[in-house]
Amino acid sequence: MSGYILSIDQGTTSSRAIIFDGAMKMAGSAQAEITQYYPQPGWVEHDAAEIWQSVADTARKAIADAGLKPNDISAVGITNQRETAVVWDRRSGTPLHRAIVWQDRRTAEMCESLKADGYEKLFSAKTGLLLDPYFSGTKLRWLLDNVDGLREKAEAGEVCFGTIDSWLIYKLTGGRVHATDATNASRTLLYNIDDGAWDAELLGILGIPPAMLPEVKECADDFGRVDKALLGAELPILGVAGDQQAAAMGNACFEPGMMKSTYGTGCFALLNTGRDRVSSSNRMLTTIACRLDGETTYALEGSIFIAGAAVQWLRDGLGIIEQASEAGVLAAKADPGQQVYIVPAFTGLGAPYWDPAARGAIFGLTRNSGPAEFARAVLESVAYQTLDLLVAMKKDWGVNQLETVLRVDGGMAASDWTMQCLADMTGNPVDRSAIRETTALGAAWLAGSKAGIWPGRREFVQAWVCDRRFSPSMEEGERQGKIIGWKNAVSRMISDASVG
Repeated sequence: MSGYILSIDQGTTSSRAIIFDGAMKMAGSAQAEITQYYPQPGWVEHDAAEIWQSVADTARKAIADAGLKPNDISAVGITNQRETAVVWDRRSGTPLHRAIVWQDRRTAEMCESLKADGYEKLFSAKTGLLLDPYFSGTKLRWLLDNVDGLREKAEAGEVCFGTIDSWLIYKLTGGRVHATDATNASRTLLYNIDDGAWDAELLGILGIPPAMLPEVKECADDFGRVDKALLGAELPILGVAGDQQAAAMGNACFEPGMMKSTYGTGCFALLNTGRDRVSSSNRMLTTIACRLDGETTYALEGSIFIAGAAVQWLRDGLGIIEQASEAGVLAAKADPGQQVYIVPAFTGLGAPYWDPAARGAIFGLTRNSGPAEFARAVLESVAYQTLDLLVAMKKDWGVNQLETVLRVDGGMAASDWTMQCLADMTGNPVDRSAIRETTALGAAWLAGSKAGIWPGRREFVQAWVCDRRFSPSMEEGERQGKIIGWKNAVSRMISDASVG
């Protein structure tokens, strides 16, 4: 076998296909943006048919870009935006509604109602998640309640539900396989992460017919073969993982205590807790990091809704930079005597606050505050929020005094200034991977290792290469002063949100 792997990385704003060679280096790639739909305030949708077409197109283009023929590809791996919900006709494969995106907040009232009925502890105990619109279970309930005839068709076994990975597997295999993996299943509010199965009690509470649900497989498993008519060869699909778990695997975070943080539109941090299923008392999420060779590895996860999106706001909303890459350069010019705080709660606050009503605010302005101070405050807000996650995770796991090395990826990781700020504010070393496409690499590793042509877990860990380590250099007194200011700013926003 050639060793070439096709990795499909279907994200929130675009679809990418990357070819990795036998040395785990990029050999070709293609990318296509996807349309964002906002039918009402707080609602976010995607066209599932457009997503599928973008994946098929980029896969073909990536193979061509690598100068390969379809038969040169040994296996396919898939990684995806996780909590986005899709329903489609089982026979025709036609989407029955636009996909409801993970960012969508339309089920906020439903979640509050379920909390009022006392269900959150039950859902959290079984799934490790909170009752929040972020997850796909309540999105599916909304679809069943609001799409004409959908419930009847679903109860008759005529409808498939899935996250984006399931949708792509179904389309790639010509409708022969309806499956997902354990990491994606663990983000639905429907999957019991202790039993490793869809939970009948939770399905009953949400009124979801079990016949809609995909089969749950391991992350490295047989997910069927790509229909020959699509790419020109029957390629085995051997690896699937949600994007954040795939990034953790791409960063070789296989050992308990290792943590990865991905900085894209938002920020998603995973702390590997090994076989320990750690229940959070600090409003972190307990999730499945991976399931391999019959063994489940768990993680604590924290989600920051706004990270790179705040840099986009500097560019598109305020117009103080022309390119996102300029933010760090501008931040370095900020007056060290000023301390401006920006709480970027544009769509509420994520972990550990989980306050969907909070909105963004700026504190500490003076007459001399300008673009440089704004840029620094935005980048610092990402570091502060990461610290909030790290502190909460360590408290949950009982390892508060242990140093944690953060392995980072995503667009913002390219900024040296931001990564040094992250090291300073968290007080921990930050390692940046030499391979920036770690999410796609994680999916490719799953497929390649399952095919037996890429190294196993131990060898992959040894092959991981650090581009640069950023070590903390800020004096502790200055660090603590900045952190106190951040906590004060956030507490004001939570108070304002609860009152208003």
